[in-house]
Order: sequence, then structure tokens, then C-alpha cells
Amino acid sequence: MAMATETHTATVSRMELWHELMEFYIREAWLLDERRFREWLDLFTEDVFYFMPRRLNVHRHETDRELTPVGDLAIFEDDKTYLTMRVERLETGMAWGEDPPSRTRHIVGNLVVEPQSDGEVRAKTAFLLYRSHHETEENLFAGYREDLLRPADGGWKIARRTIVLDSNAILAKNLSVFF
Repeated sequence: MAMATETHTATVSRMELWHELMEFYIREAWLLDERRFREWLDLFTEDVFYFMPRRLNVHRHETDRELTPVGDLAIFEDDKTYLTMRVERLETGMAWGEDPPSRTRHIVGNLVVEPQSDGEVRAKTAFLLYRSHHETEENLFAGYREDLLRPADGGWKIARRTIVLDSNAILAKNLSVFF
């Protein structure tokens, strides 16, 4: 009976963690959609690594080479300083590609949570990012994110984020959105 109770407790605890992280990601999506970028930056650790590799077309037996590695030419390979500079640029009024600002909708789901022995959590989410700009420009980005989350200040902070787009060609005029 004790074994069943421990298993149930572990399951409930894992479900609570999943729920807590799903709320975290939903809140993050709203911060981005409401253009509350400074608050969004607070969700990251000071040593964050924000990475979006390029996706290559490869033969089906070579899918391990599909994503460019860190240090190779990437779409984003940012730290906290660079993320902050991107936000500050949007705030200056000099980011002409974002005047008027894009209207976005971030949809996040399919959360998979993997607690680590050191208290950190690996989380994987699927996303859709819809972007409307001017009267006729629309973009849809689909993909997944792999995050390393650290407990901090009674909640979680993102220490590493890898964003993988499903498409290998980005047809948007710019990438001034955050994922």
C-alpha cells in the first residue's frame, strides 16, 4: 500500500508541476502578445542562452544533421544582453519594421515536463505564432521550444531556450517577434 501511495503522490506532484509550468507559459504568451517585453525579459535568467538554429533539408537518414549546431550560422544565438537590446530597440521608435507594431498571438501547448535531479526542469512545448502587420501582411510560425527552467524567486526562470521552426524557409519580411 505504501508503494501505491508514493506513486500516487509522485503523480500528483508531477501533475502539479505540469499545471504550474503550463500557467507559466500561458502568462509568457500574454506578456508577448500585450507587448509587455520588459516583464517578459524578467522570465529569463541573467545567463540565458536563446537559440534558434537553421533547419536544413537533409535526406531522411540524416535527420540528425537537420538543425545547425551552436556556433554555426543560426537565426538567433542571443544572451540576456542581446535580448535586452532587441527589446530596447523596439521601445525607441526607431524599429521601422515595427511601426506600426505587429499584432501577435502566441499559442502554446503539448507541454512535456522532465524534472532533473538538480531541481531544474526540462520542458518542451509546441507553439503557433500568428503575426499580423499592416493591412495585408500575415505570418504563421509553427514549431517547438525546448527550455531549461531554473527555480527562482518562488517561480521559474528560463535558463536556456532552443526554438525550432517547422519550416526551413522564413518568408516573413523581418523577425522582430519573440518566440
